[in-house]
Amino acid sequence: MRKIKRAFRRFVYQSESKPPYFHITQVGDPVLRTPTLPVNLEVIQFFQFQMVIKQMKIIMEIYDTFGLSACQIGLPWKVFMIQVTEKHLKDVGENLMKIREMEVIPLQVFINPTIRIIDHRLVSFPEVCASVRGYSAEVPRAREVEIKAFNESSEEVTVRFKGWAARIIQHEMDHLNNHRS
Repeated sequence: MRKIKRAFRRFVYQSESKPPYFHITQVGDPVLRTPTLPVNLEVIQFFQFQMVIKQMKIIMEIYDTFGLSACQIGLPWKVFMIQVTEKHLKDVGENLMKIREMEVIPLQVFINPTIRIIDHRLVSFPEVCASVRGYSAEVPRAREVEIKAFNESSEEVTVRFKGWAARIIQHEMDHLNNHRS
């Protein structure tokens, strides 16, 4: 364990000018417009890749976001993660939680995801992005989606999301497909 912690510290304290960053890239950064690349499935179990996943989790916690894609930390990979915590819901309040169909979502990592719209009805709510700090916009999103991907253990997963969770998935897929930011 001590060896892993030392390696992680070395990895984390590398130059801030090289990806993966310990900050979220902002609109205008070319990596947000760079086509993302699929991850070779054999790489998922490599130590360095797992360290990037840990780094993304830390950044997500620091910035208190619902989701984070690899391109937001400078890596043009088809990888993102989502999470909605009890704290997020408490901050939103019960009334908005019901209207937006929000619920706790445990941290989930999606590698090489594909998305399928299940319920095409559009639902519009204000949406923010950590890569466009200080702004929000009313964004129409499909109410329910299904995502197929690999998780951080290289297992193939298929998950359906509706309401707010579907919105987060679509937002992160936009990052991977260079549609926003």
